[in-house]
Amino acid sequence: MSVGLFPGQGSYRIGCLDGLLTDPDARHAIEAVDDIAAEQLGRGLIKSLVDNAALGDDGLADAEPELVQVAAFAASVAVFEVLRAKGATLSVLVGHSLGEIAALVAAGALTLEEGTRILFHRFAALREHDTSGGRMVALSCDRQRAEQILALLPSSDAVVAVANGATQTAVSGPADALRRVARVADAIGMTATHLRAPHPFHNPLLEPARRAFAERVRGHRSHGFRIPVFSPILGRYYRDQDDLGELLAAHLVTPVEFGAAVSRAHGSGARVWVEVGGGRALTNLVRARHPEVTVLTPLHGSPEALTDTVRFLGGATTATTPAPAPVPAPVAQPAPVVAAAPAVAPATPPVATQEVPRTAISRDVIEARVRKLYADALEYPEEVFEHEAELEADLGIDSVKQTELMARVGDVFELGPRPEGMRMGDYRTFGKVIDFVADSLPAVNGSRR
Repeated sequence: MSVGLFPGQGSYRIGCLDGLLTDPDARHAIEAVDDIAAEQLGRGLIKSLVDNAALGDDGLADAEPELVQVAAFAASVAVFEVLRAKGATLSVLVGHSLGEIAALVAAGALTLEEGTRILFHRFAALREHDTSGGRMVALSCDRQRAEQILALLPSSDAVVAVANGATQTAVSGPADALRRVARVADAIGMTATHLRAPHPFHNPLLEPARRAFAERVRGHRSHGFRIPVFSPILGRYYRDQDDLGELLAAHLVTPVEFGAAVSRAHGSGARVWVEVGGGRALTNLVRARHPEVTVLTPLHGSPEALTDTVRFLGGATTATTPAPAPVPAPVAQPAPVVAAAPAVAPATPPVATQEVPRTAISRDVIEARVRKLYADALEYPEEVFEHEAELEADLGIDSVKQTELMARVGDVFELGPRPEGMRMGDYRTFGKVIDFVADSLPAVNGSRR
């Protein structure tokens, strides 16, 4: 059983549409979205992305949140069109929050035009009716722990918005409440990450926007499902008789139970999971719960990642299959790619017992040794450990495992006791770990960057 995962807000990465534009099926889908974007925003999607590329992913998300969401939607429907046109098959589709609109389009329940226009109705309702000033924060814990933190903030209007699993739960609410949540998390050694979400999604604070959105899109009935679509928000499959507009509006105030949806699908025999869109956030979450499954990320990894996905899913690859824009971390083919930390950590690899001389160690040597240590301990390919790779958000390494790995690094390089006041939250990326080792050694090659 294979599951197509449709990511939501935050999944778009600059350049991920470029390779898709070379495929006629993908290009047709992207241009259809582009036409409606030009009508609604007064400027085309593709040109706007090119014009704003210099902002970088984070800058673009801050400056153009609606544009980024449209781009994420376009990437998902375009990837699916490539898979469909080449005969690759998926058993069930699952959308994550905003991604459910793309999943419904892919399944045939909505036309591409209907899905795109629903997306813009959603934007308009939120712009006009969300006056809360709220945002979202991701915590490195399960739902129960997040609820315990929220219980310390009575009458805060902060709620669990997205339960992704044991290592990640997002809460939404007023900005002041989220600042207090982050302070509590920091005090107990938990990672709290402020998300680039322009609204407090999946929160009753958005009830005025929900009503306005429902009024705009009520009455959209399914055209029939070519592929079943399971909703982590509804906790069930969509049905032909559903009022899709009403249900999509309800998403604004209803939490996402993605972890439960993954468990349900896995219990039904799902062993292949495909990120139908940019990045690998959802497949990382799946691997964190079920390390044995196969995951495929068509727009993240080697230039052949999309072709490999088509081939693995039984499709016919041709010369027209586009290569996605190159990104540094390759996707394994077609065996599982980036895995989360195994449920049971493997035995300490031999490298962890090797002593490293404390003098004249270059930064390149430090990086190579730490990369091998992490790769061996986690059973990851070494290539995934890029400087900017977030240990938890990108690689699924929870805070407990990070602490254990940092202790191994200390043993290997004979760094001695951990510095007083050292917090793991200050070393969220692989590059930060390298910085720590280089700064801690007494005689390191001077070139740090």
